[in-house]
Amino acid sequence: MFKTIANPADCGVRSVIRFLNANNVNEIHRQLVEIYGENVMTDGMVRKWVRQFIDGRTNVHDEVRSGRPSVVNDGLVAKVNEKIREKRRFTIRMLCDEFSQISKSALHENFTNCLNYRKR
Repeated sequence: MFKTIANPADCGVRSVIRFLNANNVNEIHRQLVEIYGENVMTDGMVRKWVRQFIDGRTNVHDEVRSGRPSVVNDGLVAKVNEKIREKRRFTIRMLCDEFSQISKSALHENFTNCLNYRKR
């Protein structure tokens, strides 16, 4: 029996897929599960990566995605922190109303970071 490797890097798993595919190995997913465990990657994703490597892909790293640009900057964080210090009794909802350009989750994260900083 093999020793299971916990928490493998995605690019490492893709490198193994690329290697096994280059060696014409069948049942790549089964072998990945043996080494990395049940939650490594779905069989469908393994097949998708095999197809990409067959089509000529060589890079095993994630491609850069454009995503949504962040509106949060140091100045805005300072304004939120100032508002938090100014009014001790507030809710995240109140901050959302005040800073509508920032998502609720980003405000919550900033508030949590602010609290953790104060505890030091």
